[in-house]
Amino acid sequence: MTNLPSSNDTPEQAPDFDPRDFRNALGHFGTGVTVITTVDSNQQCYGVTVSSFNSVSLNPPLVLWSQVRGAPSHQAFLNSEHFVVNILSEQQKEVSNTFARPSEDKFKDIAHHLCPQGIPVLDGTLGHFICKKEREIDGGDHVIFIGRVMSYSYNTSEDTAPLFFWKGKYHAATDHTS
Repeated sequence: MTNLPSSNDTPEQAPDFDPRDFRNALGHFGTGVTVITTVDSNQQCYGVTVSSFNSVSLNPPLVLWSQVRGAPSHQAFLNSEHFVVNILSEQQKEVSNTFARPSEDKFKDIAHHLCPQGIPVLDGTLGHFICKKEREIDGGDHVIFIGRVMSYSYNTSEDTAPLFFWKGKYHAATDHTS
């Protein structure tokens, strides 16, 4: 039986597909939004908005995220031994936008504190994971960072929802009723 695309589907793409169209296709997978932070050897703070965060393992506690090699903060993340994953709430769209854009000092108007490893932890998030970098993996035009979670904290309130990103825009995550 042949499975033909419906009128709502696009034709299947060949391996030499258009990168922008591929990005649009990936955008159909909704994700939460995080800001990953670190410091360089001069203790300068860096942060970047990331939707590629994911858990890897519970034992040992491992997480991953990826960064494009051309990012201005890429060298700092390559050289740092630690990073912090900050999970944004739906009220933190401007925080996400701040860390998604180039800026001399992204932390200037962002409430944060330093963890014991000296890495910025953003205030008011749904949670954060302080990680020691385990390894870096070649991921084409990205590098995949795997970190061992050393400590974490999260907001136990049921009143705050995550910042959700889907098809190139922020959205509200809502509960489904049974």
